[in-house]
Amino acid sequence: MRYFFHAASILLLLSICYSCKPVGNGDGVEDVTLPKFLQIIDNEGALKAVSISPFDGSRDTLAIDGPMDRLIVMSTSHIGFLEAIDRTGVIAGVSGLDYVYSQDVDAVDVGYDASPDYEKIVSLKPDLLLTYSVSAAKSPFIAKLEQLGIRVFTVNEHLESHPLARASYVRLFGALTGTMDKADSVLDAVRSSYTSLADSLATSILNKRKVLLNIPYNDQWFVPSESNYLTAMIRDAGGEVLGCEDGRTVSSVMSVEKAYSLSKDADCWMNVGWCSTMGQLLSVNPVFGDMAGNIRSNADAHGYAGTSVIWNDNRRLSPKGGNDIWESGVARPDLVLRDIASILHPSPASPVPTYYLPLD
Repeated sequence: MRYFFHAASILLLLSICYSCKPVGNGDGVEDVTLPKFLQIIDNEGALKAVSISPFDGSRDTLAIDGPMDRLIVMSTSHIGFLEAIDRTGVIAGVSGLDYVYSQDVDAVDVGYDASPDYEKIVSLKPDLLLTYSVSAAKSPFIAKLEQLGIRVFTVNEHLESHPLARASYVRLFGALTGTMDKADSVLDAVRSSYTSLADSLATSILNKRKVLLNIPYNDQWFVPSESNYLTAMIRDAGGEVLGCEDGRTVSSVMSVEKAYSLSKDADCWMNVGWCSTMGQLLSVNPVFGDMAGNIRSNADAHGYAGTSVIWNDNRRLSPKGGNDIWESGVARPDLVLRDIASILHPSPASPVPTYYLPLD
């Protein structure tokens, strides 16, 4: 179940340097908003989906013979895509049902890929099981499913470098469920909403907010790369990720001491791990109190007095802690961009964030 993968170690995974030929727009210039690791091929109505490995460029082709009505999904993002096209009813099995945010999912929990319930998976008789990859090697989970005669397809949206490229995977789920028109309509609306806001901010924002991201995970403080989807989103929202190294395609790791130094320049702190209160944040490391003070002072000096400057993306949680930003938020990056823009450049007209809550 990929909620834990996302919430705890997404930046670790993104630190893997993968090689795959970029998608071009025909003139040799890469369009970063298009998916690199998925192709949907329509040959006179005969659809094929091609999953491209981010690690070694290998391809897995799935012939789509007709609409599928029984899917097993191993990631919460798959649920978000199906919810966007009103097809959550096809979900027969999920990984980690307790951590699903959507109230529209009525499915069997099949366990995690490290310890799956193969008997349940087989008994559900799925048309397809959708999983994800973390390396070039075929996992024992996938190998066993293939031995059992279960069709498997790997979805790599989590390794795309732009939020709109990730959102484009809604077309895969449209192809699988016979709702391509709906999927294309959803994607067109999301693209239009996202680019319209990004373009407006690009012309109206004169001073970019300086953003400190994350807290340590297993004593390592990850900073996303220049090509990371979150870096792109913060940039589109009128911000700059501090510590992000130009020209890198992999995430970097910094010390708490380095983060403290960056806090002297930051005027916003976002995505602070599991923390929902300042007390919880300070319990991670007392020095965070001084860092918060630095950030508050900078924000006040830059004209943001009275606004919150420490935020986390945990407004929408399931009772067990499943986070909807890794569910619906993957399919709706326009809503996430709107949240970040309203955080970085608040105004009386700013909407209440969909996914974010302030700590301070």
